[in-house]
Amino acid sequence: MTASHSAPLIGWLGIVRLGLIQSSLGAIVILMTSTLNRVMVVELGLAAAIPGMLVGLHYAVQLSRPRWGFGADAGGRQTPWILGGMAVLASGAVLASLAGAIMQANLVAGLGLSFLAFVLIGGGVGAAGTNLLALLAIRTPPERKAAAAAIVWIMMIVGFILTAGIGGQLLKPFSFERLILVTAGTGLISVTITALALMGLEKRRTARAHSPAEDAPNIEFRAAIAEIWAETEARRFTIFVFVSMLAYSAQDLILEPFAGIVHGYSAGASTQLAGVQNVGTLIGMIAVALAGTLVGKSRPGFMRAWTIGGCLASAASLLALAAGTQALGANWPLVPNILALGVSNGVFAVSAIGSMMTLASSGRASREGTRMGLWGASQAIAFGIGGLAGAVSLDIARLVFADAAASFSIVFAVEGLLFVVAAWLVTRISRPEGETTTRLPILPAGEFLLTEGTKS
Repeated sequence: MTASHSAPLIGWLGIVRLGLIQSSLGAIVILMTSTLNRVMVVELGLAAAIPGMLVGLHYAVQLSRPRWGFGADAGGRQTPWILGGMAVLASGAVLASLAGAIMQANLVAGLGLSFLAFVLIGGGVGAAGTNLLALLAIRTPPERKAAAAAIVWIMMIVGFILTAGIGGQLLKPFSFERLILVTAGTGLISVTITALALMGLEKRRTARAHSPAEDAPNIEFRAAIAEIWAETEARRFTIFVFVSMLAYSAQDLILEPFAGIVHGYSAGASTQLAGVQNVGTLIGMIAVALAGTLVGKSRPGFMRAWTIGGCLASAASLLALAAGTQALGANWPLVPNILALGVSNGVFAVSAIGSMMTLASSGRASREGTRMGLWGASQAIAFGIGGLAGAVSLDIARLVFADAAASFSIVFAVEGLLFVVAAWLVTRISRPEGETTTRLPILPAGEFLLTEGTKS
């Protein structure tokens, strides 16, 4: 049975408002996983494993996502969990910056505070992110879900770009006092935007005509998870999320070393290569959003087909990288290949999110938040394992093979095969009732990106 909510569905403006929240969430996270990571390694001279473990900790805490989603389902509203999660996230970010300053004088005390900070960061991301997606799934019309996913994720990337640009300027010259002020300011702005964006957007859901057994208000968390796991499509989608995100995240820690070792790129050049991939991701996301307009008449299976296509295109890009590097080494045209990988990843990511939003409203009623939480936890596990697995696999391959290019090629090939498996898993998932192609409104030039547009 498909869950239908009595609250009115949101229009394009409502989707943009939720996109602003995702942008705000991303702005805080990028400061923690990128800027603070660099500060710990460069300014403080710590081993790279320390910030790596802290980032891993924030993923581990996100295993609590199903619980946050279940709490919102039980209360009938996502808004308090989104706003509360954003406040916790902002507080954790400020504590993390403060911990960096403390490490200069007392490393142990600073690391202890960092541990607490990243627990808060993980909890805040889990509570806010899970219920933001659940609210988007509940309140977005079926025919707009692919576009909504694209819009929200494009806006998140815009948030990354703005934070990196503006924050980078504000941190010159660097000092820990500046870092704390920039983080606190970003957190305050993000919480304020979230509160304003949510204002009047959600009212408590009214009772629906379901049997007491179906809507059981006092159901325990474990029973709710067991119910969802018993749903064939939800269970298959959970496995798909894990496999696809494992392949997606395993690229992160090896692409830049690959560019340096095999292709001789400098640190700056390899960073620019990462920028090329991000541009490609943005192009892929926009392509999914615009596809509905180009297709014209709505057709069923839109998001499912694009998810499969994105997985297969990602696999082809990685396998081309593996084969090309093995055959031509440093002569392989790396930049076009990485751009293609970025486009493919963007198509896959945003269409998978659109499919997730559709499936969240399928099955037993009033479980959208719990389903999103289950899939978010699966993604968090995959991201936590993926980066480490990619790096460890590379180390093992380099021990076995003297040729660095061969070692990288093997790892890229395995990642490509994982994407092929992910595409096959999607074919095993039945198309949800009501899934249709997205159609975007015709907007004046330049206005599309204002109405919307990884990696938590």
